[in-house]
Amino acid sequence: MANALSHRHTSLAAPLAWVYGALILYASLFPFTGWRWPPGQTLLALLALPWPPWRDAFDMWANFLGYLPGGVLLFLGLHARGMRGGAALGVVLGVGLALSFGNEFTQNFLPGRHPSLKDLAMNLAGAMCGALLAWAFSAVETPTRWAATRARWFVPRSGGALALLALWPIGLLFPAPLPFGLGQLGERLRETIAAALHGVPWAASWYEMVATPTVSTAPLRPLSEGMATALALFAPIMLAYGVARPGWRRALLVIILAIVAFGAMTLSTALNFGPLHALGWLTPVTVPAVATSCVVALALIAAPCRVAAALALAALAGAVALVAQAPSDPYFAQSLQSWEQGRFIHFHGMAQWVGWLWPYVAMLWLLGQLARRE
Repeated sequence: MANALSHRHTSLAAPLAWVYGALILYASLFPFTGWRWPPGQTLLALLALPWPPWRDAFDMWANFLGYLPGGVLLFLGLHARGMRGGAALGVVLGVGLALSFGNEFTQNFLPGRHPSLKDLAMNLAGAMCGALLAWAFSAVETPTRWAATRARWFVPRSGGALALLALWPIGLLFPAPLPFGLGQLGERLRETIAAALHGVPWAASWYEMVATPTVSTAPLRPLSEGMATALALFAPIMLAYGVARPGWRRALLVIILAIVAFGAMTLSTALNFGPLHALGWLTPVTVPAVATSCVVALALIAAPCRVAAALALAALAGAVALVAQAPSDPYFAQSLQSWEQGRFIHFHGMAQWVGWLWPYVAMLWLLGQLARRE
């Protein structure tokens, strides 16, 4: 039974482990500027990571918890391919050591980043604890039960959508101009292109084209803001419908995704503006928008999977278009600066790139689903 289920539903752990490793790499080396060889240092001296005298509980826990999910995902991915527990633990240790040491060594060449043997130890501890937790789950046949549950809830080849839904809350943690407003990549891309073309003689005309901001400074109208919020929440719900079997399970998915969205937005607001303002994102426009998304989704509980996928694609396109028009108000700019310059820099890359790219990757996946024959 387990083998049959594994053929119908490929494991999500392996691709998620690759994605998570890439995000760790980005977060460890951000902002990728100012590369230089440390003055007076030899290669052997750089390979010997120092043990820092300072104690920063936040930094230690961030390094531990940052690698823990990676250990879980990598172990489960190896276990799904038939590797035994002890061998999988050894691979997790080796991969964790290589990734962490490589990141710490590379930080020698980045100003503002400090390589640390303590960080390496906490990274390895997190990865191994994650692997041990995954091994404990595997010992009680949790993966087999998950495969059986997944077969009852979702259609075959649902791994891409489930991976996107697992990454969605991470993207919500990065500051956005609107609730659930992912995908605001255009303005940052314009600024990057303009900076690259600035001062280039043969590209003066191109620079003039991209130098002017395209986002209006006028705030969105309440109707547009509410529609953007509603579509941004409706899209992942329809994405889940696209791979979920029709029936009561879809109603439960609506509740789960609404709770996850509420928790992610509340945590994001608390990180940006403090715990006292954690519910500040619940504005008079947001509440009816969230309610509308959930009610419409419940009304479509029996929709075929392909219809749900088409609705998800349309909702994502509409949400991205509206979010792109949202101006960066002073509070949004302030919260963005606190992430990029404060202690959230370790988490910055993960949440930023997920928040920027999630809608576009989801649209590509949905297009692939709609283009495929039944």
